[in-house]
Amino acid sequence: MVLQPNPIQATVEGDALTAYRERIVGRDLVLYDGVCALCNGVVHSLLRSDTQGRFRFIPQETPLAVEILRRFPAEARPVEGVILITAALTESERIYRRSDAVGEALGLIGGAWSPLRWLMRLVPRGLREFGYGLIARYRYRIFGRYATCPIPTPEERAKILGVLS
Repeated sequence: MVLQPNPIQATVEGDALTAYRERIVGRDLVLYDGVCALCNGVVHSLLRSDTQGRFRFIPQETPLAVEILRRFPAEARPVEGVILITAALTESERIYRRSDAVGEALGLIGGAWSPLRWLMRLVPRGLREFGYGLIARYRYRIFGRYATCPIPTPEERAKILGVLS
């Protein structure tokens, strides 16, 4: 499901969003669980694969992520899972959640990842969400968890936003 921001809430911006606005307008944002080792591994894979520099990554635990999500209706804000916002802060802005976010991100990254997007679309959404839910439920036990969001390297700071260095 794709939802657009609530126009009334979209006009309200907090300090974090104002500070990062220029760095995210029109970009594709990946909001992820910043303390999840699996999620951080996926983010680092996407960083290496994002040769066009289209993505910005924001841990969901940060004030910036909270402010960005506040712009959308409550039903668009998932309790868990990855979130992809395309064309952030523009009229074309769209939000994708969980398995839809993963599939869309794979397509946007392009290259060898694009066929995975199409393969995912062949799987019924209910089945994709079931698989996503299983991984989400056990990810900390299998892959581990950080006490806090890891600090990005100097090279990553341009793309991983909202984390204090």
